Amino acid sequence: MFGLGTQELLIILVLVMIVFGAGKLPQVGGALGKGLRNFKKGMNDAEEEIEEAKVEEIENDKDKKEEKKDA
Repeated sequence: MFGLGTQELLIILVLVMIVFGAGKLPQVGGALGKGLRNFKKGMNDAEEEIEEAKVEEIENDKDKKEEKKDA
């Protein structure tokens, strides 16, 4: 996981507990989880918009080709 071993993860956990305290740790974890969910949702929404734009571009190209044939 990102090149971190067990010892590094334990050190990070201890530092987080020192900075935020054991009581705030669940709140920090919840906020981090919500942030990750929102980030993933935003990425998925952006991918959908890109796909929609590609489809529209293809449809516009087809319409232009048909107009040229008719003219």
